[in-house]
Amino acid sequence: MLILMKVGASDAQIDQVCSIIQNRGIEPLILPGEPRRAVGIPASLSHDQRVDLESVLGRLDFVSKITQTSSPFKLAGLEFHPEKTVVQAGNVEFGSGKFVVIGGPCSVESYEQFRKAADQVKAAGATMLRGGAFKPRTSPYSFQGLQEEGLAIMKRVSEETGLATITEVMSADKVEIVAEHTDMLQIGARSMQNFPLLIEAGKSGKPVFLKRGPSATIDEFLLASEYVLNQGNPNVVLCERGILAMDKTYMRNVLDLNSVPVLKELTHLPVVVDPSHGTGVASLVAPMAKAAVVAGADGVMIEMHPDPNEALSDGSQALDSEQFSALVGELRGLAEYCGLRI
Repeated sequence: MLILMKVGASDAQIDQVCSIIQNRGIEPLILPGEPRRAVGIPASLSHDQRVDLESVLGRLDFVSKITQTSSPFKLAGLEFHPEKTVVQAGNVEFGSGKFVVIGGPCSVESYEQFRKAADQVKAAGATMLRGGAFKPRTSPYSFQGLQEEGLAIMKRVSEETGLATITEVMSADKVEIVAEHTDMLQIGARSMQNFPLLIEAGKSGKPVFLKRGPSATIDEFLLASEYVLNQGNPNVVLCERGILAMDKTYMRNVLDLNSVPVLKELTHLPVVVDPSHGTGVASLVAPMAKAAVVAGADGVMIEMHPDPNEALSDGSQALDSEQFSALVGELRGLAEYCGLRI
C-alpha cells in the first residue's frame, strides 16, 4: 500500500500517518520525494487491514491518495523507491554513473598468487578485487579454498594495495567473520535462495552482492534481494551471471543480458554482469563484457589469474594479465561512449 501525501505535508502529518499504521502492528516506510512525499507499507495486508487503513487514512485532509502496489518486491521495486540507489563498498561506488570493473582470481591460493593478481588488477585500472576464500564446488574432492587463511590474505592484500575486496560467504554462521575481512559480501548463485544467509547478510549492514541463481526467474531474484533489504540494509547490488544452457558444448551458461534492461525497469538497485561465469569460456568473456556495457550494466565482474593454466579453480574462464588489461582499456572507451566513466 502507498499513502501519497498532499503537496506541502509536514513532518508532523507524516508522523501521524505512521503512528496510525504502527498502532495496528504494521511497520511503515517513509518514502522521499519532491514536491510530495509518501508512506509505504511493504508488508502484505489482509483484506480487512486494507479496508480499515483506507477508511481511517482516507479521512485525513493531508492525504491525497491511497493505492495498492502491484509489485511483489516492495523494497526493491521502483514504486517504493523511485530514485536509483548508489551502493558504497569500501572506496567503490555502484550506480553513481561509474562503470565498476571487479577483477581477480576465482580462488585465493596463496599470498603470493593473490598479491600478484591484485597488482595486475590495479595496474589495469580496475577498482575492486575479487577472490574466493570459501569455495562451493560441485565435487567434494575439488579445492575448497583456504577459508579463514584466505580471508586473512585478502585483508592483508587490500590494506597493501588500497583495493576494495569482495568474497563469497556460504553460510549464515560465516557472515560475521567474512564481513570483518572484506568490503562486500557476495551471495553466490547456489545460495540465492538460502534465506537464513540472506537475512544474516542483511543484518550485518555490509554491502551485499547478490548473484542470480542459474534457474531463477527475475521475480525470484528480486524477492531474494528483498530478504536483505527487509533487514534495513539498503546496500544491495544485483549480479547477472548466466542461466542454465541447453547446449553445454560451447558454453557453461547462457549469459542473459536481457535481464539488465529488465532489471533497470523494475528496480532501483545497481546491476552488474559476470561474463566469466555467464559463459565459462575465456574467449567469450571480452565480447560479453563489452555487450554488458551497452546493455546498461553498472559494472562487470571478471575472473583473471596470473597464470590461468595453473589455477586451482575455473582456469578455463580466467583471463591472464595481458588479456585483462586490454579488456579494461576497451571497456573504458566503450563506457565513456555510453556516458559512463571507469
